[in-house]
Amino acid sequence: MPEGHFSSSAVAVYCGSSTGRQEAFSAAARSLGLALAAAGRPLIYGGGSKGIMGVVSASALEGGGKVIGVIPRVMLDQDGEKEKVHGVSIHLNEVERGKVETIPVNSMHERKVEMAKRAIGFVGLPGGFGTFEEVLEVITWSQLGIHDKPVVLLNVHSFWEPLRTLIRKSIEAGFIKPASERLAIFVDGPTKDEDHLSFDWGKAAMEALDSWQMGQIEPLFHWPDRMDRT
Repeated sequence: MPEGHFSSSAVAVYCGSSTGRQEAFSAAARSLGLALAAAGRPLIYGGGSKGIMGVVSASALEGGGKVIGVIPRVMLDQDGEKEKVHGVSIHLNEVERGKVETIPVNSMHERKVEMAKRAIGFVGLPGGFGTFEEVLEVITWSQLGIHDKPVVLLNVHSFWEPLRTLIRKSIEAGFIKPASERLAIFVDGPTKDEDHLSFDWGKAAMEALDSWQMGQIEPLFHWPDRMDRT
């Protein structure tokens, strides 16, 4: 990678363009955005202004952090990703939107590559199909050896629990190596569900990212142009 092409501390966040039905989802996004700013880690995200995307980006800006939005041109031309829940307000206002460094790309595939190569790690908040795809792809890239970066999943209200179950089921069935279970780092938060609203998900995410040790899992392949930190 060319020197200066991406920040050595930036974190990519995958999340929904809706806020969902649990207040703790937005609270976790706000906590994460503020924690990234406090840690001096730029936020790289999908560029949307609505839903959890808007919450995490607005919070990072509120904390004085740097925000980079990567968005396909067709979405940029059509005012970003649409809020899927009627009546939920936009969290990123026009002033804040102007502070976001926007990187337009030609396709969804280019968006994912651009985000991945600029980040040293990934955090998954609750979201829909797009969030699932992005999280699973960067986990797969770790398994394949395309990069060696942490993927942290904030398990707010056990949102990511079905994925953990699926991974363990696949290990049991012989499709995933047991060591590869560590490629996804689940942050479970408090035992009591009612405490998830006030829990400091941002701090927990930073600790999980910092706990990652490169080289702990043998990749399936060795690529000449890996997306590793420089």
